[in-house]
Amino acid sequence: MVAIFKRDFNAYFTSPIGYIYLGSYILVLNLVFYLNNALGASSSVAGVFSFMLLVMMFITPILTMRVFSEEFKQKTEQLLFTTPVSMSSIVIGKFLSSLAVFVCLLVLTLLWPFTISIFGTNNVPALIGNYIGILCLGAAYIAMGIFISSLTENQVIAAVGSLGLFIALFLLETIAMMFYASGVLPVFVMRIFLFISIYGRFIEITGGLLSLDTIIFFISVCAVFIFLTTRVLERRRQS
Repeated sequence: MVAIFKRDFNAYFTSPIGYIYLGSYILVLNLVFYLNNALGASSSVAGVFSFMLLVMMFITPILTMRVFSEEFKQKTEQLLFTTPVSMSSIVIGKFLSSLAVFVCLLVLTLLWPFTISIFGTNNVPALIGNYIGILCLGAAYIAMGIFISSLTENQVIAAVGSLGLFIALFLLETIAMMFYASGVLPVFVMRIFLFISIYGRFIEITGGLLSLDTIIFFISVCAVFIFLTTRVLERRRQS
């Protein structure tokens, strides 16, 4: 697993993918931080993190689209399948490498609270909540993106498929509320939708409601999609 992690993490920075991901992400977010906090004279980064949530839906597919699709396209998946490690270790190694790149992005954003501390006062609990929330959401998105990548050798299809899934999950709660208000959706179905609403969980954390239930929820989402990816690869190896 460690070897897979190192191989894939290094691959992000020996190709343009890692630099495009980090560069485009940090450029847009720094611009939003400048407009929201510098020009707006605000010490709250909640608005920047909310915008980061939207950017994540469009940028994360760039990070995950190549994870397995590129292996399939270049016919190198057989090298993975014959390595003396379990399939789950391969998937976890690739997941952790993508997550590490995302963590590199979060490290770059630490300039924000440092800048705010110079000119004002940081709301430390809210700041920690936003970082934990965005990390949990990023991990969930990466696990989903890797699963989509394992279904096709076409990186464009993997990226579009991941984007479609992220947008659907983002709109899930809003659509459920609309149907519930019109009387079409039963109460128990509405409760299920609210329970699996990733955006709703994210809002809870960033709002300061950091509960064990929410953390377990995000860990479970990652575990489910890592398991599904493992099953897809095992079936592919047997075929």
